[in-house]
Amino acid sequence: MRIQLDVVVWRGAIAESRHRIEAAVADPDGRLPAATAVPGLVTTFRSAAKPFQLLPLVERGHADRWGFGEEELAVMAASHTGSAYHLGLVTGILGRIGLAERDLACGYHDPADPAALDHLRVHPESRSALYNNCSGKHAGMLALALAEGWPTAGYQHADHPVQQLMRQSVAESCGLAPGDLLVAVDGCSVSVFALPLYAMARGYARLAAAADDGDARERALARIRRAMLRHPRAVSGPGRLSSELTEKSGGRVLAKGGAEGLKCLALPERRLGVALKCEDGQARALGPAVVALLERLGALDAERLSALAEWREPVMKNAAGIEVGTLRAEIRSLAPAGA
Repeated sequence: MRIQLDVVVWRGAIAESRHRIEAAVADPDGRLPAATAVPGLVTTFRSAAKPFQLLPLVERGHADRWGFGEEELAVMAASHTGSAYHLGLVTGILGRIGLAERDLACGYHDPADPAALDHLRVHPESRSALYNNCSGKHAGMLALALAEGWPTAGYQHADHPVQQLMRQSVAESCGLAPGDLLVAVDGCSVSVFALPLYAMARGYARLAAAADDGDARERALARIRRAMLRHPRAVSGPGRLSSELTEKSGGRVLAKGGAEGLKCLALPERRLGVALKCEDGQARALGPAVVALLERLGALDAERLSALAEWREPVMKNAAGIEVGTLRAEIRSLAPAGA
């Protein structure tokens, strides 16, 4: 099925602007049952790569060696809000491996959690890298380095064995060779990888379809998927699109976002993966686009789609709190499957 997917910003009855969405829906073998015009669009994986960056820690048995539980694995795959809950999980991981906040290379940014942000405004001396939304991922990378006997210093650099293994794991999960991935520096200072949307979707299809009785990689992916599905607020936070999709779909959708308007989905019941990219990088278009695509795919029933109504057509308000418009997805089929 070839589709066109746009999100239109309506101010009253005026179509004020338009966000063009490119998307790919893939199965574990790389077939595309649905896609927009450019499923081969190459863009950065950003934080949507985190389940596959976590993969070596689990696949190689190190998660068991350190005794990490599901919530700890979930926060290692997280783009968290910097809440006290998230900081507690990351601090616990660092304590388990004998390291501290000063060992994190991700840097500080203001947390998205309102209570945490209010606290830091009063106590700026408390700012630390723990509040970075990627601190869980970095704690996991440090655990991997220690378990493999690699130096923790410089673990964020592209030539470090940790980042080299990340590149290999992401590439293989998405059906590519490591050399196929373009590499740059992410917002949290580790390597970020660029690859086609269809490859991202294939990786998420493998995450969706991974079996508990499969090979070591499948078992590891299934364990990561289970941790993320059972602890969506560790992966994101209350009221955020990724956690809302997982919670309100009843676990039928595992969602993971990335910066610059990227959202990836694993649909376990359908054994499908989805990657969507808002070409202008605006995250506000993702809610309407994701819900419209899930509806078109028949991935959710009417009750669960209704529970996501606020994301399907979010309301815009002005500075005085007056409702002035909405965002609405426009999706239409352009060609049948296989065309």
